[in-house]
Amino acid sequence: MHIAEGVLSGPVVGAGAALTVAGMAAGLRQMDMDRVPRVAVLASTFFVASLVHVPAGWSSAHLLLNGLTGLILGWAAFPAIFVALLLQALLFNFGGLSTLGVNTADMAIPAVVCGIVFGHAIHTAPIRWTFLLGFVCGSLAIVLAGLLTATALTLSGKGFRTAAELILAAHVPIAIIEGLVTGAVATFIRRVRPELFERPPWRQES
Repeated sequence: MHIAEGVLSGPVVGAGAALTVAGMAAGLRQMDMDRVPRVAVLASTFFVASLVHVPAGWSSAHLLLNGLTGLILGWAAFPAIFVALLLQALLFNFGGLSTLGVNTADMAIPAVVCGIVFGHAIHTAPIRWTFLLGFVCGSLAIVLAGLLTATALTLSGKGFRTAAELILAAHVPIAIIEGLVTGAVATFIRRVRPELFERPPWRQES
């Protein structure tokens, strides 16, 4: 789902950068020293999971685990995903620096949205519902990320419409896999570290 350099129009690049700056500001305000290790672990998980790419037009399909990242980090998913994408761009030339804002927004906005929608439900629901809630959260985060990426490409020119359609199609099986992984991990966390879900992360005091 990395969009490469030189693909997007200037206004789309600018809009993505503005959204990422706003998201980073919100995420950094909610981070303290106790949360830094958690952010680092999720950034590393995102970094590794999204290294395995399946080409899809001008972008690629791969695991993200952004739904899981949003569940645990809330708004702090923005700095976690930003750092992971920055390192991928610098070390492996995945994506690019000019598209870093758009790529971050495409993946972090669904993470935050799904964290808000499903975080409290997973915390309060009976544990037997955790897998299903995690599955829907992980799958929906991928679908939303695919839609945002496809939208960025479509807004950059009609010539990218086919690529946008390819991206959406390629992420259907990815969404199912993400859902299964997120559901399994969320269930495991509820059993061994339920405190990670005790307080919805987007309500952390500053």
